[in-house]
Amino acid sequence: MADIQIPAAIRALLFDLDGVLTQTAKVHAAAWKQMFDQYLRERAKRTGEAFVEFDPVEDYDSYVDGLPRYDGVRSFLSARGIELPQGKPSDSPSAETVDGLGNRKNELVTALIHDQGVEPYDGSVRFVRAARKLRYPCAVVSSSTNCRDVLHVAGIEELFDEVIDGVVADREHLHGKPAPDTFLAGARAVGREPAECAVFEDALAGVQAGRAGGFGWVVGVDRVGQRAALLEHGADVVVDDLAELL
Repeated sequence: MADIQIPAAIRALLFDLDGVLTQTAKVHAAAWKQMFDQYLRERAKRTGEAFVEFDPVEDYDSYVDGLPRYDGVRSFLSARGIELPQGKPSDSPSAETVDGLGNRKNELVTALIHDQGVEPYDGSVRFVRAARKLRYPCAVVSSSTNCRDVLHVAGIEELFDEVIDGVVADREHLHGKPAPDTFLAGARAVGREPAECAVFEDALAGVQAGRAGGFGWVVGVDRVGQRAALLEHGADVVVDDLAELL
């Protein structure tokens, strides 16, 4: 039987989606860039401000990665000194509100996912399959409202017992990462205490959430060269790929 290298006290596994299980972080980064560049360009023409494009690495990692969509919009705009009305989730994607821009980004990422497909990380799939053979409960914990679609398109939805996503977070009024609420909901869903659960995250906000929730083991997954930052934000260990834990 396959073995996995995790602490003996761990009895359940909680996985972030984008960047940990699936190669969708780059899709999200592309959608954020397209949305923000369009908005910032329009704003620059209207106000006379200089147009400074969204950096799909630095800005993505610093302001939006791992956050719920509307929080990401607000975080980036704040960094640029831009204040917009919050609006409401039903706002049109053309509305100049935080929720409107978030909805515009969601339209873009949904189209990219369905047009281009989604590839899972092979090492992550092998790790989860090995964990399932050892009867570890496994859950996906993601801020994305597209989480179930992504799991389906990637062909890995059957590997997970529970999904705590942006839809669940909205319904249950859970605070997004770096708050631990969604991971705590994941632990409850699989019937384990936080100290019995491992968290697997590639986002700085995600490892912060794992540490804040008192989880037994927080694994940072370094896809973009931020090993030191993942450790500083609360990861117990950092790997480049989950295959390293096989």
